Amino acid sequence: MHLVIASGMSGAGKSQALHTLEDQGYYCIDNLPLELFEITLTNERVLQHKKIAIGIDVRSGKKYLQNLPEIVSRLKTNFRTDVLYLYAGKSVLIKRYDETRRKHPLSDAETPLREAILEEYDLIAPVREMADIQIDTSNTTIYQLANTIISRVCNNQHASLSLMFQSFGFKYGTPRDSDYLFDVRCLPNPYWVPELRNHTGLEKNVSDWLSSQKLVVKMEDDLKKFIKDWIPKIIESQRAYITISIGCTGGHHRSVYLTEALAKYFQESYENSVIVKHRELDY
Repeated sequence: MHLVIASGMSGAGKSQALHTLEDQGYYCIDNLPLELFEITLTNERVLQHKKIAIGIDVRSGKKYLQNLPEIVSRLKTNFRTDVLYLYAGKSVLIKRYDETRRKHPLSDAETPLREAILEEYDLIAPVREMADIQIDTSNTTIYQLANTIISRVCNNQHASLSLMFQSFGFKYGTPRDSDYLFDVRCLPNPYWVPELRNHTGLEKNVSDWLSSQKLVVKMEDDLKKFIKDWIPKIIESQRAYITISIGCTGGHHRSVYLTEALAKYFQESYENSVIVKHRELDY
């Protein structure tokens, strides 16, 4: 059985994540009290389902959230268990609550929204620290979030490793959900070649130009070697999800080209486990 524990900051997309999992055939239970967690997973009717997703949030209380790592450790001896943690920037969460006019679970007459979010961040720390998958939804639409969950959680439930390569532009901020982040702004830039400026690293004219640059070839070879050498050690440490981010200035040329090249190279060894995302091209 595949068990997904979905949690994170209120307003970061947990409900949407559970809707997506439900559409993918998961039996979903939202806001299950942690004291009923293990009891529920001994129920015969529940165990009839081969895919189960349970949503938990800060309403469980700090006392119970602190027990979650121990609970998950026991569950992993019986089930394939993944902890999914969703989060977003403080300003983004405030904007979402202002737009929807919903009440934060920790806010009241004496606790304004900003303080409630900061309090929640501390309370949810046990989940954040043990999460198998962390997704930053600050700049993600509901459709992009659904696609990410399907590719990372649902489609890789039988794989030993989910390896995601993503390109991005530093001018738009660094992705916070990276395990490894590489800066390739030192490489020759097609942006300064007039006939290439309005194209991307996905197009042949740009990829041909970049592949002819010695520094680009060396960077590509060095990244392949580094990742190839360390993936086995990461797997040995019980990590099932790795996100590798490649950044250039605008996220359209160099980072896109290298992301595609790395994904193609590792697809040969990790078939059906490699995911590609181009942040600045997807939005």
